[in-house]
Amino acid sequence: MRERRTTQEHRRNREFEAFVAGAGGRLLHTATLLTAEAPDDNPRARRLLTLALAHTYACWDRLRGEDPYDHAREHLAARFAHGAWHRYGTLPFGRARPRPAVGALARLTPRQRLVLVLRLYEGVAEEQVGALLGLPEDRVRAVCERATTTLLHPPRDPAPAVRRAEAAAS
Repeated sequence: MRERRTTQEHRRNREFEAFVAGAGGRLLHTATLLTAEAPDDNPRARRLLTLALAHTYACWDRLRGEDPYDHAREHLAARFAHGAWHRYGTLPFGRARPRPAVGALARLTPRQRLVLVLRLYEGVAEEQVGALLGLPEDRVRAVCERATTTLLHPPRDPAPAVRRAEAAAS
């Protein structure tokens, strides 16, 4: 009995290691896009990925026929949304980030980044994104369009303030 369990654990470990070897890079890139960190300095993205992979490993035997990549991506997105909710009070929300982010996606709110990455980078359908975030499809579409517009047409910097010369008292 003990020998059989050991064999099953080895098989499970080999399968999971093969999954991580194949999907780990793409999942890390997804997490890096979500956190808007630099690819070479991404501690929040690595933490998100570690938590998602740990959860996937814990559920590995229960996946039975499900795609482990989809499961890991869903958990990654849910952890990001949960973290954004705790960090900013509620999700969307556009408040200042605790540390400066880099790249084009840093201009987007956490919700916009999440929807944009899931829809355009990962190719997840609007219905699935809506179900994951608890949003109707038309709201997902609107958030994605707004995020795309923000990226394609960034807001202009405000014009510098003009100081008026003070009138001298005569």
